[in-house]
Amino acid sequence: MALKVKAVERNIKFTKDENDPGVWRYVMSPDLYIALNQAKVIKEAALRSGVSQGVMKACWDAAGEVIKAWATEGHSVALPGLGSMRFGLRAKSVAKVEDVKTSLISSRRIIFTPTQDLKDELANTSIQITCYDRNGDVVKRVTSADAGTVEDPEAEDGEENGQGDQSTPSNQGFALTISKTGSGSASISHNGNAVTSGANLNEDDEVEISITPAEDQVPTATVNGSSIELTEDGGVYTGSFAMPGQASTLVIDTGTVEGEDDGGDGLDKD
Repeated sequence: MALKVKAVERNIKFTKDENDPGVWRYVMSPDLYIALNQAKVIKEAALRSGVSQGVMKACWDAAGEVIKAWATEGHSVALPGLGSMRFGLRAKSVAKVEDVKTSLISSRRIIFTPTQDLKDELANTSIQITCYDRNGDVVKRVTSADAGTVEDPEAEDGEENGQGDQSTPSNQGFALTISKTGSGSASISHNGNAVTSGANLNEDDEVEISITPAEDQVPTATVNGSSIELTEDGGVYTGSFAMPGQASTLVIDTGTVEGEDDGGDGLDKD
């Protein structure tokens, strides 16, 4: 058995400018088989267990109801032979307790944590990659020789006991290029961790921006050409955006006082 992956040559644009030629990159994604419906899974499970399909369906439905009920009560629920499931969330962090509100929650999530046996099975399964050029022609086939590393949802998301996503981004995801102009300063973070140019972020990761502009200047920020709303408080401008599902460019103009040098990239290193 092998997992099938396709690498398709696609044109990726970093702005909405119709004159932007973009860049061509081979983008990999799983080449999934057809979805197996519930009836087929129940039938196969009944054959392997020796019980009737009616009994198997009754057990299947009952287990589903129990899992749904307990998970929505905040439990981490075991899925026999597979792992566990729980709910989590993505939310923006704030410095002041009076700013804590439900509108900070950007999304609710379902988190599945596999058993070690399941992770070992995935790690030991080979991957076959088929490469397609921009014309849809097959140009190369590759059999994986990777380390078989399996992502750990617990280490990745850091959300045990509802503490929120506190870890640094993984090496999976999409690259964020950061460009800064002006003589002010700016810092970019994700869940309290500094984000530097070239960092890889997952789609919908909340990226937070803090800008201290040059005196009497109003800063601006855009991601892939779209403006980011900034809010001023005590001379500091803050804003955020959800990471797009593609390599992206964040451009920050902190404002430059006439006659001053822009002072390099101006990104806080802390």
